[in-house]
Order: sequence, then structure tokens, then C-alpha cells
Amino acid sequence: SAAYSQAKITAREASQHIGESVMVVDTVYGGRLLSSGMTLLNVGGEFPNHLLVVMIKAEDRAKFTYKPEEQLKGKQVKVSGRVIDYKGKPQIIVDDPKQIEETSIVNTSSSLKKK
Repeated sequence: SAAYSQAKITAREASQHIGESVMVVDTVYGGRLLSSGMTLLNVGGEFPNHLLVVMIKAEDRAKFTYKPEEQLKGKQVKVSGRVIDYKGKPQIIVDDPKQIEETSIVNTSSSLKKK
């Protein structure tokens, strides 16, 4: 929708968009449910060479009807949110399941260039 326009980017571009609200379209390579209850998803590459971290706080994980670190692994996703810098890596904090969804887009580079 034009009213809520976001830059559509790949995980590789996320570090150039710190502080901005974006939609990242890329692949989840893996993830972990930490003992604290926090969930971390590695996007754009395998840990520790991932390009973006998607973080779900423990109190927000209960909103998900599935285990994101299992169901989204190997899947292409769209993640909407504000990019922050966390210890030198771009990160998006997801507090609502609507912020992350599987997508069937295969070739992101051509779809991202359309305006």
C-alpha cells in the first residue's frame, strides 16, 4: 500500500538502513531459542556469517502459533520492522507475528528493483 511505503531490501543491504523501517526479503538460514526464551533468526547467511538478526523477545514469542526457528529455517521470508545496530550487526526486533511471513518470491533482485 502506498500509505505505508517501506524500502524493500535484502539482508545484505540492512546495514545501510540503520534506524529506518524496512521490509527485508531474504532467506532464514537458521535460528535458536535461547534459554532466556528469546528467539534469534539468522537471515542472509549461516551463523556467524549472517547478515541480519531477527530477534523475538520471550514475551512476544507466545504470540506465535509455531516455532519460528524451526518452521522458517530454509524459507524465504519478508520481515518488516526498524533496523537497529546490535554489536555491529543489523537487527530487527519482531514483536508481532504479522511482521514476519513466508514468501514465495524466488528472484528477489528483479522484484526489488521495480518501483
